[in-house]
Amino acid sequence: MRAVVATEPGGPEVLNVTDLPDPEPGEGEVVLDVVAAGLNRADLLQRQGFYPPPPGASEVIGMEVSGRVSAVGEGVSGIEVGDEACALLAGGGYATKVAVPAGQLLPVPPGVDLVTAAALPEVAATVYSNLVLTAGMRNGDTLLVHGGSGGIGSFAIQLAVASGVRVITTAGTAEKRAFCRDLGADVVVDYHEEDFVEVVREATDGAGVDVVLDNMGAKYLMRNVEVLALDGRLVVIGMQGGTKAELDLNALLRKRAGVIATNLRGRSVAEKTEICAGLVKDVWPLVAAGTVRPIVEGTFPLEQAVDAHRLMTEGSHTGKILLTT
Repeated sequence: MRAVVATEPGGPEVLNVTDLPDPEPGEGEVVLDVVAAGLNRADLLQRQGFYPPPPGASEVIGMEVSGRVSAVGEGVSGIEVGDEACALLAGGGYATKVAVPAGQLLPVPPGVDLVTAAALPEVAATVYSNLVLTAGMRNGDTLLVHGGSGGIGSFAIQLAVASGVRVITTAGTAEKRAFCRDLGADVVVDYHEEDFVEVVREATDGAGVDVVLDNMGAKYLMRNVEVLALDGRLVVIGMQGGTKAELDLNALLRKRAGVIATNLRGRSVAEKTEICAGLVKDVWPLVAAGTVRPIVEGTFPLEQAVDAHRLMTEGSHTGKILLTT
């Protein structure tokens, strides 16, 4: 198979396409012939040497794909060669073939083409597991999501709106703010010119938000705590703004609030299988109805992974970036 590998930690230029042995399905696994793979912020970190795959996972970058089943391992039922699917991975996505635990295989939602389906697994699983399963987001809540124009943010806005949740989000350009409003965000903060704490305070009459979905980490920690309502939940899923900050426990105590840091990639196959089952039950019908939709900025051939990584690093895109085989 062809695969994109990083020859050493570094910038996008360290990515090269090479030939590797075809994967064989282990017990409980299937092999997908990959049609497309989604890019994620974690891919950039892995390329730089900061985010190695979990033990036993492929060293090839890539955490979500779509494709067709080409081999089925022992103990797998209900899946046949030729089935079209998308999949959540611990690694291995930037390749023409990948082995996947059967429980992490997802049907392509009706109305979504096979290439576009690669934009769904990682973002949908991240948003659903954190907002719904971990934070308990429900109808009537108010959500603050940072970086609303990216893959995670754009999906979070849509799922929240579909769940009857009021959405406040941050974005850096006029075009990205307009994009977030088009997705249904009620309030969009220009984080270059505005303090999101003040905007949230005004937008909620001082009550604060029930849930914060944060990709910044240390840089926003105390300001995120400041905007939480009583019994609010801050869920940290990224560290773009650093890893260490002071936390005022008294501020949490007064609000009966919680700070949760989560990681999807390192979860067990059993946990990911449960999350994927939840997606099919609770989220895929919304995608099939067009209420929640995958948004793709652009696609690049596998051989142009360097260009795809450069675009993601620049941060000028909205939605997802895909590699096609």
